[in-house]
Amino acid sequence: MVILGLNYYFHDSTACIVVDGKLIAAIEEERLNRDKHTRVFPQMAVDRCLKMANLTYDDIDHIAVSIKPTHNLGKKLWHLMGNLKRFKPFVNHEFVHAYNKQKGFWNWFKYHWESKKNGPKVHFIPHHFSHAPGSFFVSPYQEAALLGIDGSGEWATTWMGHGKGNKIECLGESFFPHSLGSFYESVTQFCGFRTSYDEGKTMGLAPMGDPEVYKEEVGKMVSVDKNGQLHFDLSYFNFQNMHWRRLSPKFHKIFGPNRKHPEPFEKRHMDVAAAFQRVLEDRVLEICEILHEKTKADYLVISGGVSLNSVMNGRIVRESKFKDVYVMPAAGDNGTAIGAAYYLYNGLFGKERNFVHENPYVGTSYTNEEIEKVLKGAKLPYEYHEDICEKAASLLEEGQIIGWFQGAMEIGPRALGSRSILANPAIPDMKDKINSEVKFREAYRPFAPSAIVEAKDEFFDLEVEAPFMLKVCNVLPEKQSVIPAVTHVDGSARLQTVKKDLHPRYYDVIKKLGDKTGVPVVLNTSFNIQGEPVVESPVDAIRCFWSTGLDSLVIGNYVLTKK
Repeated sequence: MVILGLNYYFHDSTACIVVDGKLIAAIEEERLNRDKHTRVFPQMAVDRCLKMANLTYDDIDHIAVSIKPTHNLGKKLWHLMGNLKRFKPFVNHEFVHAYNKQKGFWNWFKYHWESKKNGPKVHFIPHHFSHAPGSFFVSPYQEAALLGIDGSGEWATTWMGHGKGNKIECLGESFFPHSLGSFYESVTQFCGFRTSYDEGKTMGLAPMGDPEVYKEEVGKMVSVDKNGQLHFDLSYFNFQNMHWRRLSPKFHKIFGPNRKHPEPFEKRHMDVAAAFQRVLEDRVLEICEILHEKTKADYLVISGGVSLNSVMNGRIVRESKFKDVYVMPAAGDNGTAIGAAYYLYNGLFGKERNFVHENPYVGTSYTNEEIEKVLKGAKLPYEYHEDICEKAASLLEEGQIIGWFQGAMEIGPRALGSRSILANPAIPDMKDKINSEVKFREAYRPFAPSAIVEAKDEFFDLEVEAPFMLKVCNVLPEKQSVIPAVTHVDGSARLQTVKKDLHPRYYDVIKKLGDKTGVPVVLNTSFNIQGEPVVESPVDAIRCFWSTGLDSLVIGNYVLTKK
């Protein structure tokens, strides 16, 4: 059975191919069309996934789409009846947008198949079932509490449930406008960033402020009832009116005006960001307490855009009653393509679970021959190294910043060692150097450490593994001066633990650096510059290498070094 999973309705358009329950390929459209967080139909991603799977359109049996536009239609119309003054933006957002998206999908469908009768069967999966339940079916757990949190998907904003084997039970939902995703988007706009785009910047800014300054006031904005449902005081906000200005005059009267990019941050911006971050964590921990009480499960599966808040996830690991948390590497809307396919296969079809999504490297890869052809075509000088990990480790030991392009591309927003920029984390000014010379981004923003899994406890206080870089922990106090370039101002780090069997080359370069320096940790950030998607091809990598302050490019078994 061949299932094509699709996310095209919101941002981060993605396609995947699942064959008899195995994930064969998954690619975000942005990596191919070079439009970050793209919203266009993932035509290029579909074609690439089929090519990787050695399949054609005629081989597809089912299409699983991570949206069901008619789901919760009554709740949407009820909201409209109470807010008729916003009739036009509501209709544009909920009906005109939906019509155009569905029209585009069916035009694409008819291009490849004459009719619905002749083509694969199409299944529209409710968005939140594509999040948490879909993630559960590829998690390592046979039983878990399930939590989906995002801005809104068919009007739902949080989804609580219980998964056991192939069975899913919904335990409660919250609905728009009572949304933690919209709550966090609002402070992102207040800080001068783009919403549904730069929330990671807000998370990185929060440790620069003092959450206690505004925590009480921000805490008044959102509460959680005994059933785990959210309740907002909407007088602080304007997003409920479908308005691009997400904050009300009342909010600005208390906290002052928004920061205007690129003006410098005032202390109040940092303090408000810190308070929103802390309140988000506190409310989600309250939901986790209720969810644990309802399910008595040992483990939690969390998904949705808010689950990319790795600081929040770290607190769940440390402070909740759950033993561990599974967050899919593409836990936002990009991952709903995978979630929809697996909800169809395991949930609706009842097929036996036979796959765990522990390997994020499910994208394109390039052979040495393909890479060398590009290098020769560009007339670039390069060297071949049989032991490429030894060479790369030597460059890192010397203090070079290298582009690292190896193996199959990872899926999700975090570079996990296939399309990464690497540096030596023991060099104190390395963070500032990369931010200013390579990434061209805000100086305060931190970089993440990747450590071989055997060294985790030597440097970090995380008791569980973090293979997808989605659980923030603390750097041990005595090690903060040893790896200053990956230690944030509050002593935290967004750790990735690396196993040899998942990515042998990435593991080896970290280990070899450790053999040379005594520190088996690298600074890892995505191979791109601010505003661009992560590189996908050798051409992308070469272009980024020559247009930034990178010192060397390690691509396949080849090395390019600037003189």
